[in-house]
Parts: sequence; structure tokens; C-alpha cells
Amino acid sequence: MPFEVLTMGRVGVDVYPLQTGVGLAEVTSFGKYLGGSPTNVAVAAARYGRTSAVITKTGADPFGDFVRTALDGYGVDTRFVGTSDIAPTPVTFCEIFPPDDFPLYFYRLPKAPDLDIHPEKLDLAAVRDARIFWVTGTGLSEEPSRTATLAALEHRAKAGTTVFDLDWRPMFWKSTAGGDPAGARAYYAKALRHTTVAVGNLDECEVATGEREPYAAAKALLAAGVELAVVKQGPKGVLAMDREGSAVEVPPVPVEVVNGLGAGDAFGGALCHGLLSGWDTRRTVSFANAAGALVAGRLASSEAMPTEAEVAAALRETADDSR
Repeated sequence: MPFEVLTMGRVGVDVYPLQTGVGLAEVTSFGKYLGGSPTNVAVAAARYGRTSAVITKTGADPFGDFVRTALDGYGVDTRFVGTSDIAPTPVTFCEIFPPDDFPLYFYRLPKAPDLDIHPEKLDLAAVRDARIFWVTGTGLSEEPSRTATLAALEHRAKAGTTVFDLDWRPMFWKSTAGGDPAGARAYYAKALRHTTVAVGNLDECEVATGEREPYAAAKALLAAGVELAVVKQGPKGVLAMDREGSAVEVPPVPVEVVNGLGAGDAFGGALCHGLLSGWDTRRTVSFANAAGALVAGRLASSEAMPTEAEVAAALRETADDSR
């Protein structure tokens, strides 16, 4: 049976302070959570009852064991979670200064195991058969992951829904493009040719297309080959545009931010759920927007992913407040 959502790329352990408004030098207690954007998307999709799996690798260490146990607990299939001996399982620390300052410290040296995915080891049948296949920009930042990601996209050939999370993290591109967006753009263009849905914030859209104005960025993504462009605008909400030029703008959902780092992953998992449900663009993006807001109001990422009932309740509350 094909997976409904199959993601590929980053995984690790998020170590979040249990105190807010305090720098890491002063923090005295932490929580340990499953992390990595495409991994969290798979977890979020599973929360909606979707069959999901992630193609990734951990180190051969106890944190790798933690990743597999956590994924099992969230109902995410681990058959494609390999082990690499190039480095330990990545750890990410953050500082929490609500409402909008969440510095991240990635420990992924010399290279993360999730970038040690080789094209000849991929289950290309699973990639092609999945109803949604989700990849990220980070997967293009290093070899052999870059070749593996592009090979998976080419083999899939836009079967089903193929989502490219633009996911620009300049610190991961230092060895390839020196962290320069212009040096990464050619790889983004190759991925976009095999993509049906592109998702990114304004910074990420600019990296992929050179355009920063939301409507211009959406049109540039469509011109690059996608069928639906989703442009996240932070406090201005979300813009979605399809190939016919139909545009939907969804306002932000008010939330008291606790930790904004998992909001994009929650958005992604909810977007997958809406697409799989056959909802129209407005309903899908509204649902994803509300899911992201809910997680922004919670501490963790994977553990904080909401259920469909929770998102529906948030949407009803927002609608009541707007009357």
C-alpha cells in the first residue's frame, strides 16, 4: 500500500530550553524532542490519520535510537530511516525569546547523516507511488543528498503531488555556494521542474526565484514549473496561486507565540492533509495556517502537532472573533 505522505531529508534531536526569555548560557533545564523539518511534516500528517514515512539517516548512536522510537510513537513508518557512520545524529539548540526571536544553533558537523543519502539506495517505487512526496531545499545543499533528491524527483516525474519546501538555511550551503542564494538558485530551479507544489516564505522565494514581492514570487514559481505556489508572508498571512492565476489570500490566525520554530512544519503537514482530502485552495491553506498558529503557541515541534479537531476548533474561534 503506497504511503499517503513520504518526506525526505533532515532529522535530528531538538533540545529546547524549558525557560523562555533566557539565553543558553543561563538556561538550566531542557526538553528533548524529535526534530528536522521534513520529519516533523511526516509526524504532523500522521496526526491527521495519514500513513506517512520519512527517508532519512541518523548516526549510529543513542540519539538515533531516540529518533526511531519517537517516530514509531507518532505513527510514522521508519523503514526508510537508515544509519550513517559519517557523524552523530544532529542536535539543534534554540533560544526562546517570544514573540519573534528564536535563534537556532545547529550541530551538524562535519556533515549530517541525513545528507548521506545515496541515490542508488532509494526505494524509487515507494517514491513514485506515494500520494504526496515532500522534499526540502536543505536536501540540495550537499552531495550525495543533492543527487539523491534530484533523482527521486526525476523518477517521480510529477506523479501524484510533489511538494518542494524551499527551506533556505544558508549555513548548510557554505561548502557548496558559500551560503550565497545565487549559488543555490540553479539547484532550486532543477527541483522546481519536477514539483507540483512549492512552499516558502519571502526569503525562501527570493532564493528560488529572485523575486520577493509575494505576487511576483508566486508567478515566478509557477513559471518555473509548479502548479500551486504557496507564499508565507508572516504577519500578513499566506498567499496561494495556481496555474490559472487564481489567487487566495488568508489572513494570519492570532496567537500568543511561545516558540515559532515548528509552525512551518505544522503548516506543511496540514497542507498535505488538505491536499489529500481534496479541499479547495482556500480551505486547505486556511487549515494549514491555523495548524501553524497552534504550534507557534506551544513549546515543542513534533510533540505539539495538532489533531484535526484542534485545528477545526481554532478556525471556529477565529471566525467567531471576526464577527
